[in-house]
Amino acid sequence: MTSNPTWVPVVAAAIVDEIGRVLLQLRLPDKHHGGTWEFPGGKVQANENPRLALVREIDEELGLALDPDQLTPALMADEGACPTIVLFLYILRQWQGAPMGKDGQQWGWFTLTEAAELALAPMDRDLLARLVL
Repeated sequence: MTSNPTWVPVVAAAIVDEIGRVLLQLRLPDKHHGGTWEFPGGKVQANENPRLALVREIDEELGLALDPDQLTPALMADEGACPTIVLFLYILRQWQGAPMGKDGQQWGWFTLTEAAELALAPMDRDLLARLVL
């Protein structure tokens, strides 16, 4: 048995405001796909529940408090060979707090049409194209 994983679970949120816009953040230049827009989220740590990982990541990145029971599983995408990154997208319409780029990243609210015009990370582009709000 190999100790190297064949896939890496990643979670992200389509956080939707009261008028149907989604919250996206700009990846920092030194990151994989740096300079592209993405749904906020991150890697699921070993022995971590995906919903709780997403709650943790959104707090760390944007300072928003999420209720894991309000996360609705929506879509998935994958990329890469080995390990393959598998991205699970959840939809969320309720949270507490106001977004702030805690890592210095830009963020913004976009309609689905506006988001489609942005330079998106490849998996995020795929997810956005299939997202139904």
